[in-house]
Amino acid sequence: MTALCEHATSIRSHGSLMLTRTLLNAGLIDTIEVTVFPVISGKTGVDRIFDGADDFDLELLQARTFDGHTQVLTYRPTRHS
Repeated sequence: MTALCEHATSIRSHGSLMLTRTLLNAGLIDTIEVTVFPVISGKTGVDRIFDGADDFDLELLQARTFDGHTQVLTYRPTRHS
């Protein structure tokens, strides 16, 4: 996942879910970029990405497909009221 902050230099967060949730809840993330890999994993016990985050509506800004399979989706989060 990529968290981009318009106010300064872009921040890319790869694996720090707590940091991403904290920035999102504080209203400091302007866009969220999610990469979707076409794989099904039967593993259990993995944290869900946004557990502990507030509720947000996501507006799709851009969708790109690479290699005919992998997608990169860019969203603008808006706090759900």
